[in-house]
Amino acid sequence: MYAAIGAGLAVIGAGIGIGNVGAKAMEAIARQPEAVGDIRANMILMAALVEGAALIAILLAFFVGQ
Repeated sequence: MYAAIGAGLAVIGAGIGIGNVGAKAMEAIARQPEAVGDIRANMILMAALVEGAALIAILLAFFVGQ
């Protein structure tokens, strides 16, 4: 039961984090449209890092919860 709660919290946190990354990237593109390539590359990198951290948190929740 605790593993499911931990995994759910990790997914919620990842969703919020990736949402914030996307929102801030869109704000940055709106401010400087000429830097769209650099901003997009950094956005994808940061989303991948957040997703990786969430995957590790989910795995830890399942391994520790058993």
